[in-house]
Amino acid sequence: MCGIVGYNGYLNAKEILLKGLEKLEYRGYDSAGIAIQNQEGITVFKEKGRIADLRKIVDDKMKGNIGIGHTRWATHGEPNKINAHPHQSLSGRFTIVHNGVIENYHLLQKEYLKDAPMLSDTDTEVIVQLVELFSNEGSSTEEAFRKTLSLLHGSYAIALLDMEDTETIYVAKNKSPLLVGVGEGFNVVASDAMAMLQVTNQFIELHDKEVVLVSKDKVEISTIDGRQIERKPYTVELDASDIEKGTYPHYMLKEMDEQPGVVRKIIQEYSNNAGELTIDEAILSALRNADRIYIIAAGTSYHAGLVGKQYFEKLAGIPVEVHISSEFGYNMPLLSEKPLFIFISQSGETADSRQVLVKVKELGYPALTITNVAGSTLSREADYTLLLHAGPEIAVASTKAYVAQLAVLAIAAYVTGKSKGNIINFDLKTELAFAANAIQTIVDSKEELHIISNEYLNHTRNAFFIGRNIDYYVSLEGALKLKEISYIQAEGFAGGELKHGTIALIENGTPVFALVTQEPVALNIRGNVKEVVARGANACVISMEGLNEDEDRLVIPKVHALLTPLVAVVPLQFISYYAALDRGCDVDKPRNLAKSVTVE
Repeated sequence: MCGIVGYNGYLNAKEILLKGLEKLEYRGYDSAGIAIQNQEGITVFKEKGRIADLRKIVDDKMKGNIGIGHTRWATHGEPNKINAHPHQSLSGRFTIVHNGVIENYHLLQKEYLKDAPMLSDTDTEVIVQLVELFSNEGSSTEEAFRKTLSLLHGSYAIALLDMEDTETIYVAKNKSPLLVGVGEGFNVVASDAMAMLQVTNQFIELHDKEVVLVSKDKVEISTIDGRQIERKPYTVELDASDIEKGTYPHYMLKEMDEQPGVVRKIIQEYSNNAGELTIDEAILSALRNADRIYIIAAGTSYHAGLVGKQYFEKLAGIPVEVHISSEFGYNMPLLSEKPLFIFISQSGETADSRQVLVKVKELGYPALTITNVAGSTLSREADYTLLLHAGPEIAVASTKAYVAQLAVLAIAAYVTGKSKGNIINFDLKTELAFAANAIQTIVDSKEELHIISNEYLNHTRNAFFIGRNIDYYVSLEGALKLKEISYIQAEGFAGGELKHGTIALIENGTPVFALVTQEPVALNIRGNVKEVVARGANACVISMEGLNEDEDRLVIPKVHALLTPLVAVVPLQFISYYAALDRGCDVDKPRNLAKSVTVE
């Protein structure tokens, strides 16, 4: 969701900025733009649509050694060229790109800028106009920038250019992620290290309410009130080739195919020298000492959390509550005496979850982040981190990160239960290896899944997913995958709830995908299938080997009952992918969606 790049060095900035923005396309956006500065001034190019559309309008002859760029996901004002970033001050002296939401921008506009015409509908324009206002009153650019920042309420990551200063990019951060990359004779700015791996793998993390002056040969960091800070860069351990599609037509397809390897990688990363599954002792101690776990997440990660609840309660014997982060932060329930908070986030930048983490830390409670991105905001600010080790996930619709979340949650719960002396009558490491093999079997059968997708979803406008017990949570994720990339209205339900109202929506030919992987409720869910078929539904039963019947449309390999979510979700991912593909949808970048949700 929104992305920033900046370059200050000895090379022409144009292509570096454009390539950087292309690496940020996965975050979700509706418009893009760049600003190039040289001795003649600052030139802005921006356009609604994709980076490819922006490239078409950028002057091939444009040269400049300093510049900033942005991909915008609309929050204030419709997605159009006028509201696209960069934005400029009235005189054109200052140019800005901004991620986040300025909550008091209307108040600032009324108090300071009532006589200044606004060209856009964005909160961002208020920032750049304030910088110019304070500069016109006699402040230096740095002073005007700091004064403006002191007035802002909300989240921001900002990069600012001054036409009268060809040496500096003015940078600031609060709540929204931002990094500074360092190199020999150049320095860069990026929302995500992937954007600038083309030029460096050395990055400095920025903390909230810090101001940074980025020149080509130095980086000066200070607090908003001017206290200087020294911070060394860290090395990003990421191969640039990891974020390429290779021969795949879409990142989503590549990432689904990578899922067996992801599970095997997690097994390896969480095994000790004796070959036993393990987690950090401090995390294990925190889990053992908790009288209740509160899992905080959103979207796909929330669905993973629902499965994680089963793992911790059944294996570790710890009560668990799972909450939607955007609701929990403003409606916190009564808490237990010794809670532990687990934040699940693929990107580690989810703003809804971060606002909960801030409140949790104020209350003095321990927090664990489960994320795919080391050094992300949630990882950095929590007490503990468990990494997913899934590799970069570029497609907006999460697939391999979800499977990784389930595997890591299972390991954490299993190791905790073992350490407490709980009786667990299976070896999780072996069972995860079986699950990886089962996923591979499904991945290798993708052509059949394409046929199923076409058979059930070719002409429909809606679909239902049903399951019982742990299958219900997988149904929620299957429905989310389908609607977010194919735009088919889809809902997941507990099988027994259909008769309490939802069955009224069943019409002739309505697709209903039913999961049958849990033996105690297998007959119950099959009864629900008969109920919808009697009303005209086109039922697709996906069962697990050993629970299958002749008329089932797909049978998945047998795995341990607790690990079925890792396997059962995979055919639903592929079915959704092919439904979107056959409808001509943008599989990797669905409309209106963002990968890294950095606004509440």
